[in-house]
Amino acid sequence: MSRPLRTVPARLLALAMAAVTLTACSQAPAAQETRQAAAPQPGFPVTVENCGRELTFDQPPAKVVTGYHPSLETLLALGLGDRIAGRTFFGESAFLPGQKEQYDQIPQISETIMLPQKEVMLAQGADFVLDNAMASFDAAGGYATVEELDAAGSPVYILGGWCSPEEVLQFTIDDTFTDLRNLGKIFGVPDQAEKLVGELQAQLADVKKRVEGRTPVKVLATDGGKGPVNAYGGSGITQQMIALAGGENVLKDVKGDYTEVSVEKVSASQPEAVLVSDYATLRGEDMPSSPAKAEEAFAIAKDSPAAKDKRYLALPVAAQHPGYRNILAVTDIARFLHPDAFAQ
Repeated sequence: MSRPLRTVPARLLALAMAAVTLTACSQAPAAQETRQAAAPQPGFPVTVENCGRELTFDQPPAKVVTGYHPSLETLLALGLGDRIAGRTFFGESAFLPGQKEQYDQIPQISETIMLPQKEVMLAQGADFVLDNAMASFDAAGGYATVEELDAAGSPVYILGGWCSPEEVLQFTIDDTFTDLRNLGKIFGVPDQAEKLVGELQAQLADVKKRVEGRTPVKVLATDGGKGPVNAYGGSGITQQMIALAGGENVLKDVKGDYTEVSVEKVSASQPEAVLVSDYATLRGEDMPSSPAKAEEAFAIAKDSPAAKDKRYLALPVAAQHPGYRNILAVTDIARFLHPDAFAQ
């Protein structure tokens, strides 16, 4: 992924994504034959495009494997929990309301946020794989590739089109709506998907109305570091969430999503508020706490309004990856930046 990519932590994602590229390939004949053997269903077959590939489904997937947690959250939001046969571990931050119970009922196939190694993954017999980036499909890391899973009848869909470093930077919030509609088609629940899209669009419209005309709050989004600083530049998901929530990214001129920024630049940025990527563990290792990372930012930007007021918001890093949660987070950020706009 690209930031502390839980789906792969940000830093890991940047490395893994640079090393892997999704190439166009069609589903293997064996996979097609398996689907064609089933009785046709109304509305099928359906075809969607993802990462430059066309994926065709003759029936809704019934044995799904999800990778990093935002992919699971998105399917649960669509009411598709009964289709998920396996999931990865998620223990970095709080669950969305009502989802922990469903998570606990789904078999865990990996002890980290990553998909399991190749042999274990292929043995799942999944008919659909949903994840947030390419890191879990890197052959160099011992993972099954997209092509290998396609050949095994387990087509892969990457949320947000996070299929290359360039595409991470090109992400827009509209890509999440596209994903929801595509998943609605794939699973034969287009009405459920459209209803969810409408609800989320209404939330964004409400936030826009509340913050409209207010002076944007200058925001530093960081994942800690004493130098260089792990921070979020002017491209990608976090930049858009800040702007939609009535903020102004103090690093908007930096071309990058999750990237490294010099101490000098952060010190001179004079943020009025700080967003801190929040996650407790990464691949089984304990990570610095959000308060600790906030203090690092305050120490660097020591004369800034944010440092003087100790003003920061711990933002679940899962919200900084493609999926249902990143739209919900816009409201949380807006409430933090403009609390008086939500007083009534």
